Amino acid sequence: MLRTREDLINIRSIYAKSLETQTKKILVCAGTGCVSSGSLEIFDRLTILMKELNVACSVELAKEPHENTVGMKKSGCHGFCELGPLVRIEPQGWLYTKVKLSDCEDIIQETIINEKHIERLAYQKNNNICKKQDDIPFYKKQTRLVLEHCGQIDATSINEYFSIGGYAAFEKALFEMTADDIINEISEASLRGRGGGGFPAGRKWSQVKRQKVQQKYVVCNGDEGDPGAFMDRSIMEGDPHRMLEGMMIAGLACGATEGYIYVRAEYPMAVSRLKMAIEQATEYGLLGDNIMGTGFDFHIHINRGAGAFVCGEGSALTASIEGKRGMPRVKPPRTVEHGLFDKPTVLNNVETYANVPLIITNGASWYKSIGPENSPGTKAFALTGNIENTGLIEVPMGTTLREVIFDIGGGMRDGKEFKAVQIGGPSGGCLTKEQLDLPLDFDSLKKAGAMIGSGGLVVMDENTCMVEVARFFMNFTQNESCGKCVPCREGTKRMLAILERIVEGKGEDGDIELLLELADTISSTALCGLGKSAPFPIVSTIKHFRSEYEAHIYDKNCPTGNCQKLMKITIDPALCKGCSKCSRSCPVNAISGKVKEPFVIDESKCIKCGACITTCPFQAIK
Repeated sequence: MLRTREDLINIRSIYAKSLETQTKKILVCAGTGCVSSGSLEIFDRLTILMKELNVACSVELAKEPHENTVGMKKSGCHGFCELGPLVRIEPQGWLYTKVKLSDCEDIIQETIINEKHIERLAYQKNNNICKKQDDIPFYKKQTRLVLEHCGQIDATSINEYFSIGGYAAFEKALFEMTADDIINEISEASLRGRGGGGFPAGRKWSQVKRQKVQQKYVVCNGDEGDPGAFMDRSIMEGDPHRMLEGMMIAGLACGATEGYIYVRAEYPMAVSRLKMAIEQATEYGLLGDNIMGTGFDFHIHINRGAGAFVCGEGSALTASIEGKRGMPRVKPPRTVEHGLFDKPTVLNNVETYANVPLIITNGASWYKSIGPENSPGTKAFALTGNIENTGLIEVPMGTTLREVIFDIGGGMRDGKEFKAVQIGGPSGGCLTKEQLDLPLDFDSLKKAGAMIGSGGLVVMDENTCMVEVARFFMNFTQNESCGKCVPCREGTKRMLAILERIVEGKGEDGDIELLLELADTISSTALCGLGKSAPFPIVSTIKHFRSEYEAHIYDKNCPTGNCQKLMKITIDPALCKGCSKCSRSCPVNAISGKVKEPFVIDESKCIKCGACITTCPFQAIK
């Protein structure tokens, strides 16, 4: 139990010295992606092998450790998820990719005992072998601040967090700063909410602080409902104490004594790591009553959401925590005035809170030196889609799309041409090759008709049907509509029905204009931000790819060949050998002909199932 400031300083010193005794470290990625690939089994196997081979191994930091031990650590997400399971070797900085159980003995014998690099496990591209993680192009142009500890420390240990200076920012805020000092520092740093809206965090905190009520709350939005987004999940899994520390500092600044973390139920590992971190912090006395004798009380609770996308909206989220149906309400009053349990509430997302200790420790001037003036700091993105390198990245605000997609992402797969990127999930917009040099910051994206959102980046190549992309996102939004307001409930249903008709080849003249009219109505009249932004993917795809919509509607043709109902399957008579395999595989008898002569397809009967294409041994059907 830490009873004084000196106790906290001493405990950090003790575990910093303990960390120094680990002359070698094996960091096994224990993020969700790598765990699903078997990384925990690899961790257990490596630990057993070291004991069998009499290698001094330390799974936990001890107050009185043995000298020259190998530290075995379950780290957070390393980021390069598609190459998992990932294992990092320190102090060399070597990154081993796609590690199997059968590789474990070589890692101990060759790398740990003989200090030799295992070439076959290294990242390789175009015959270039990158031994070190920092040499891999995917990592080279990143600036990992919020994610700096993910993949670098044991994600399950508060002692490890102490060893690298953990809770020093909270200590500084608690003993050296007033509430106004904290808010001024956050405001001076121009920290903007990383959940999508980009609202200044300092302004929000000051609004809550000035409310003249005794009970206030700090709430963390860990819902992260965008398809393909996993930035917040990785922070909660890989560096939970950093996020807790940010919430505790927010509590100090605003006069709150209770904190709530709202996490998706689909994130069981994040929930487990957060529970563990809260228990550890409480055991040390960093959470609870009269923290380190200062009179400051702060408790943190976890609430699991049921997977409703709308609960990413502030008032719906707080309603869900209260046990009510997660539905937005009319504003004002806003959450800063009447939030959780009708009390003033600071509501930020995981990444926003994870930035706070950095600002308190290093100062607002340092933070503002990174990125553009109005959007300083970094942003984490989940990079997915038709791109060479997918995974979790972090770059300074203002980094261009071109740098993200081609320098970090490695460009398009199979030499395809870049077509577009969907940014901000279902609430975001579409950016094209004409906007590749657009800086990724709040203001620049807003001017371009898009938004950062929580940070999802879905990259699409030339073979992507943009009408189908719009239909996919509208289907998601319509399913996730809470149904409270008519514009969103009925408007998204109507837009989805039109899009479904178009991709089925039943589009009509005037559909594009009707979609734009509905989009304008929904955006202008929907109750919450999620409803207002629901039409964005449709508006942006029509703006940039109107010709694709027109081809679907007027020519009954999908230019990319992706829409099944618009496929035109033909048999090339020059390649057909008349083997009859296609005819025998057709479920609706749409193919006829004589053996050893070219067969033909009756388009009126064809259901576009593609069975004939996969069956033909001569690739005569296309």
